[in-house]
Amino acid sequence: MAKKKKKKIKAVKKKSSKPAKKTKSKSKRSTKAKQSKKEKVTVIGVVTHYFPKVNAAVIKLKKPLSVGDRVIIKGSTTQFEQKIESMQIDHVVITKAKKGDEIGLEVNDRVREHDLLIAS
Repeated sequence: MAKKKKKKIKAVKKKSSKPAKKTKSKSKRSTKAKQSKKEKVTVIGVVTHYFPKVNAAVIKLKKPLSVGDRVIIKGSTTQFEQKIESMQIDHVVITKAKKGDEIGLEVNDRVREHDLLIAS
């Protein structure tokens, strides 16, 4: 008797109407770009309050600050650079402030609580 061979039936895959998912590949450029964005920034202080009628902010200092310094004020919706022209502690004009002081600072634009004061 001759042995009968069983035929293997191949299953046919149905083509889906959805396009295949594209995978993102990490390139060397993207990692280098991320590294350059992670430059160290020096946080000088944090905004604790803002007075819109007089364009002044109360800032809790983490590092010393003096009149004439250039700073960047940055937050989730805020980002601008300005030169420190006027500072006060308890309505007394000062030229230098040390770490831990809460100062009143005249600002050029609107700021919000928790915005950061960064050295530029």
